Amino acid sequence: MMKTIQMTIDDDLLEKVDRATEQLQINRSAFIRAALQRALHHHQIEQLEQQHAAGYARVPITSGEFNLWEAEQQWGRE
Repeated sequence: MMKTIQMTIDDDLLEKVDRATEQLQINRSAFIRAALQRALHHHQIEQLEQQHAAGYARVPITSGEFNLWEAEQQWGRE
């Protein structure tokens, strides 16, 4: 389901959006929906990275924790 919304945007940004939509051959709504979806995806990634960092802050890596996996690594040389 789609909803119609109103938003305020400055003239310079609107001109840039209009130029981009013309080049992409899409309308403003499609362009803004795609931009919002990308922004939400980026926000989700940032949240996951913060959770990841918080986890390592709570439980830091210990010395030698990954030594077991060193033999499993391949560096492109055989």
